[in-house]
Amino acid sequence: MSIDQKIDDIFFPAQESINSKLIPGAVLGLVTKNGDCAIRVKGYAQLEPETIPLESSMWFDLASLTKVIFTTQYCMELVDKNLLSLDEPIARYIPDLRQYDFKAYERQITLRQLLSHHTSLPAVEPLYTLGQDSETLRAYILQRDWPKGPSVYSDINFILIGLVIERVTNLPLSNQILAKGLSFSPPIDHSASTEFCTWRNRVMRGEVHDENAFALGGAAGHAGLFGTVDGVLDHALRILNDESLSSNMMNEMITPHFHHRTLGWEINHEGWHGGEGHSPRCIGHLGFTGTGLWIDKARGYAWTLLTNRVHPNRHRESGIMALRRETGRRVAHIFKDH
Repeated sequence: MSIDQKIDDIFFPAQESINSKLIPGAVLGLVTKNGDCAIRVKGYAQLEPETIPLESSMWFDLASLTKVIFTTQYCMELVDKNLLSLDEPIARYIPDLRQYDFKAYERQITLRQLLSHHTSLPAVEPLYTLGQDSETLRAYILQRDWPKGPSVYSDINFILIGLVIERVTNLPLSNQILAKGLSFSPPIDHSASTEFCTWRNRVMRGEVHDENAFALGGAAGHAGLFGTVDGVLDHALRILNDESLSSNMMNEMITPHFHHRTLGWEINHEGWHGGEGHSPRCIGHLGFTGTGLWIDKARGYAWTLLTNRVHPNRHRESGIMALRRETGRRVAHIFKDH
């Protein structure tokens, strides 16, 4: 039986979530190493101010999937080209980082630490409330005396990596070349809507949901990337087939560096968001807007679940984590004999 014949069972939990009005809509995509692909779509791209049916070709705000599909990937490609080093202090690439205090701890942080979330930088900061233009905000991020704390999953880590990429390539992130099906500026009228933002006073559609990424110009190291299901699956397929990166970088991607964090990704562990039954080296990542991507290189498959669960607002229970785990469990079940 082909995966297209099995995907309806995998999509059933998403269908139930849509029927129960927990999420507006969902696209599920599944791909194997040999390129076999199956996609299912149901629900709505938008409920307010008007209903718009969801189509499989529509663009989703990938939120923190930006961290792995763009930022981690691009960073590793630059390492392969010897334009970056994982273990050099980032002040090598941004010499004006904390330029008024050469002993500042931020100057000694490495890309490896940033990618694996092994730093003292905070999880998040409402930078957008400063009301600065994007260039002044970048300067603030570089000169800020960041408070120290325990190592946590941090947007600030990836904002800094984004600034490193901009410096090394001499191009803003919004001008970087992206693969087909990925964009920092998708067609607005063919995008799934996210939240009604009280700060921007509108439903966000085709504009980045993340406030800090928006304040930084729409593209940042932690958020801002949009993608279609085909674009996300194509990226996963390149990883499954060891394309675009050296074997050393591919190995770094599936090797834990700090707890269950690899470089950029999160690896399979007890109770994780990808569900039970996958290989120990299965990796995945989530996006706040309701997106996710998981790749099991050992068993040769990957899947993505793209939802707009924050539409029309984030302040309600969507059951998204239970949905992700059950979907992943069903994916593992159909590949259990592979």
